[in-house]
Amino acid sequence: MSAKAISEQTGKELLYKYICTTSAIQNRFKYARVTPDTDWARLLQDHPWLLSQSLVVKPDQLIKRRGKLGLVGVNLTLDGVKSWLKPRLGHEATVGKAKGFLKNFLIEPFVPHSQAEEFYVCIYATREGDYVLFHHEGGVDVGDVDAKAQKLLVGVDEKLNTEDIKRHLLVHAPEDKKEILASFISGLFNFYEDLYFTYLEINPLVVTKDGVYILDLAAKVDATADYICKVKWGDIEFPPPFGREAYPEEAYIADLDAKSGASLKLTLLNPKGRIWTMVAGGGASVVYSDTICDLGGVNELANYGEYSGAPSEQQTYDYAKTILSLMTREKHPDGKILIIGGSIANFTNVAATFKGIVRAIRDYQGPLKEHEVTIFVRRGGPNYQEGLRVMGEVGKTTGIPIHVFGTETHMTAIVGMALGHRPIPNQPPTAAHTANFLLNASGSTSTPAPSRTASFSESRADEVAPAKKAKPAMPQDSVPSPRSLQGKSATLFSRHTKAIVWGMQTRAVQGMLDFDYVCSRDEPSVAAMVYPFTGDHKQKFYWGHKEILIPVFKNMADAMKKHPEVDVLINFASLRSAYDSTMETMSYAQVDDGRQDVWVGNQKELLNGIHSYGQLGQRTWERLGFETQTGTKIAWIPMLPRITCVTVASYLVLQGNTTAVFALQVQFGHAGACANQASETAVAKNQALKEAGVFVPRSFDELGEIIQSVYEDLVAKGAIVPAQEVPPPTVPMDYSWARELGLIRKPASFMTSICDERGQELIYAGMPITEVFKEEMGIGGVLGLLWFQRRLPKYSCPASFGPQKQQCYFLTHLFCSFFRETNEKKCTGSILGHYLDQKRLKQGLYRHPWDDISYVLPEHMSM
Repeated sequence: MSAKAISEQTGKELLYKYICTTSAIQNRFKYARVTPDTDWARLLQDHPWLLSQSLVVKPDQLIKRRGKLGLVGVNLTLDGVKSWLKPRLGHEATVGKAKGFLKNFLIEPFVPHSQAEEFYVCIYATREGDYVLFHHEGGVDVGDVDAKAQKLLVGVDEKLNTEDIKRHLLVHAPEDKKEILASFISGLFNFYEDLYFTYLEINPLVVTKDGVYILDLAAKVDATADYICKVKWGDIEFPPPFGREAYPEEAYIADLDAKSGASLKLTLLNPKGRIWTMVAGGGASVVYSDTICDLGGVNELANYGEYSGAPSEQQTYDYAKTILSLMTREKHPDGKILIIGGSIANFTNVAATFKGIVRAIRDYQGPLKEHEVTIFVRRGGPNYQEGLRVMGEVGKTTGIPIHVFGTETHMTAIVGMALGHRPIPNQPPTAAHTANFLLNASGSTSTPAPSRTASFSESRADEVAPAKKAKPAMPQDSVPSPRSLQGKSATLFSRHTKAIVWGMQTRAVQGMLDFDYVCSRDEPSVAAMVYPFTGDHKQKFYWGHKEILIPVFKNMADAMKKHPEVDVLINFASLRSAYDSTMETMSYAQVDDGRQDVWVGNQKELLNGIHSYGQLGQRTWERLGFETQTGTKIAWIPMLPRITCVTVASYLVLQGNTTAVFALQVQFGHAGACANQASETAVAKNQALKEAGVFVPRSFDELGEIIQSVYEDLVAKGAIVPAQEVPPPTVPMDYSWARELGLIRKPASFMTSICDERGQELIYAGMPITEVFKEEMGIGGVLGLLWFQRRLPKYSCPASFGPQKQQCYFLTHLFCSFFRETNEKKCTGSILGHYLDQKRLKQGLYRHPWDDISYVLPEHMSM
């Protein structure tokens, strides 16, 4: 989940609106917000109680321990509040390592009370469920609540009742306040669950004879639940942590991300920094940031972000130009570095995304040279050779120093090169084009017979994996503890393994088939697909050069019956159906045979809830603290010991350590992950993994060395027998990619002049659809653009009501009469534009892919 902090004002507003409790909550909605632009006269009109009550004032900018920092003004008059704010409002302050400006304050009524009336309440999410903490002594000096407070775990799908609260949490609470506290905590927990909070702390919670007062509140919500809670949340804001400003460029990228199926993220850490990144992939972005920090670049790291999920060329261009715009605003005496990195992509067309980046580099070539920017590129994946080629060419044509590397170079090696820790090697000459690498040199279309054995030893059922011992040359802090891998070894996959894919993920299936083919498998590893939203049918795929059909079933039962050889499920189900589909499949005998079967989830929604204990044991997996969708059914499945999730390698695992070195809280990856407690940090996970027998490098930059060392050790022991490498079979390039790369050309079959739907948004006669809505053109205006390719007079573009509506009816009647005169049997507004296109372009109506259509719309049109 993406746990994002909200302001105290937002948290209290939601609580006052939606909490349901018999406890009398006082001072509901009594708060006033003050900023440097506040009109005090208007504020007093909206909140007249400011003149009649004693007041409390404090900054509302996600600052912890405000009382101890002297950032709370207590028992003040309105004039006292103004005097207290004068040296603080709009001025810079230091909180820990972070420096920022105090510009948002909250004023509330002062509540007279005694220390004995202050309590502490906190609810937070973990992978096991939600913990409720209560301490009978709240306030500024509450101390270590984890050690002091009474704690109660409420499991997923469990309810919290008042009797449990009294028995487990209110042990030391005053007897006369137990009923009020129990009712409030029960209502608070239900509110926490209903609105998808992940953290909710009230300190102090004051209970007097008049009722309950919520003095200070801190909260986080699961931002991925926006589609569920939109009605109650409203337009919720997620303010940046204190010390980091909210930049319009971040909002711009967030807007692009919201409108796209791809993932686009940007967080500015230090706009004056020297090191900038443009990394493909949520995991890769963490790895690169971790390596930069590990090599001493933390103070110069300017941004964190990532682009992934197969963004289009236009989306990548928009993302890249935003980065380049930011990094060329202030000069650095040592010049600047741009790291364009990534691992080996699964499905993203690297050439297409790099073309977007190349466009941005060309547009900003002047500022880039002026600011002495050096660019380092490392990428792999589909069509990466073409992407690297165009990236290298733009460096030569623009004069910008661009160092380009592919899969022959370790993923983070370019970081060491950029920071001067590694020499920059001489780059090998690049091919003039990339078509021939996909062709079979022998000219044969058949799959070569298998000529090599597996590169690992498949253990027999009666064998036990030997203990792994590091070689002396290995870094000592990477060596596992003596408690090495124990337990029974299991072969996860073989060349005969068959799987069922849940979900209509055709690109993923084709990728699997291509991989099977180049691995010289005799048959595809995908036996069938399950997609409950259509009837049974067959889906066409490629096996090498040939077309094959794979059955698609509506029901899992039919798929299992027809394919008894299957023992692997690849589940692409959404959050709503991941649990049910997994549990259904586990009910079949071919996978529920008592052994440790293999299940692979390729969606984070499934992985959040399914993790294998494997050889590490249940307690170790719990200590690793993997991210979960707490509060949903997927967070716990009783059959975990029989499930293996292949997100962790057998020998080597690395978790990023980046968050420990930042003064500000930064959320990483697609889901914006962050550590909420010590056990969730990368340091704790690395230590647990090391104790469990896993080789953990000190940084990702050392991963290659550790892999080499472990490999040589296993070869020396005979656990791995190196096999002779042979050239794999080649997979033909898809037509769509070949055309996109400019390797082939084909004339379009149709022409259109109605609209252009190829970009980020529809374009009507040169006008983006967003502009159509902004100018409130109405139906008549839209029809004018579509039918006549021009803006019509206002009298023919009516509003929803009024005399102009009659003119629209008249216009529609005129065109309907025209169609009747041309012997058309039916006439509706949806085909008028198409009909005019037929007459104008002299061709029939069409429904065709856009890449086979010539768009003859004007690029710039005066309207």
